[in-house]
Amino acid sequence: MLEQVLRETKNWFLVPGGVHPGSYTIQDGGIALPFLQEGQYFRICGSLFNDGLHRYGPAMELLQDEAFRGAVWALAVPRAVVELAEEIAAWQKKYGAVIESPYTSESFGGYSYSKASGAGDSTGSGGWQTAFRERLNPYRKLRGI
Repeated sequence: MLEQVLRETKNWFLVPGGVHPGSYTIQDGGIALPFLQEGQYFRICGSLFNDGLHRYGPAMELLQDEAFRGAVWALAVPRAVVELAEEIAAWQKKYGAVIESPYTSESFGGYSYSKASGAGDSTGSGGWQTAFRERLNPYRKLRGI
C-alpha cells in the first residue's frame, strides 16, 4: 500500500542526489547498495522483475535474481507517511470490497433492494483516495519523479 500512496501523492521523498543509475546485479535474492542504510526505502526502476518499492536490509523481501541496467532511488519516506499507508491498508481491507462494488443495498422491515450505484467505476470514486484525501494533501507534489 505504501507504494500506492507514494504514486497517489506523486511524491517519492527522493533523497537529494538519490537517483543512482547504473548496472546492478541481484543475486541470491539480495542486492548490495552501499549508499543505503538498513531500513531505508528504495525504488528500483528499469528492472525486468524487481521494479518497485523495497526496504533495504536483512528483513528485505527476496528479490528475483537478475542483472539489469536501470536506476535505484534512495528515498527518505517520513514515518508519518508509512503509518498513514498502514492505516489506509487496514481501511482498504475493511471497506474495499464495499466501495468497489457497483451496487448499493438497503434493507428494512423485511424489505431489501439493491441498485447500481456507479461507485465502482474506473475512477475509483469513493475509494481510499477520497477517504484520505485531506490527510494525503500535505504530502502531494504537483509533479513527481
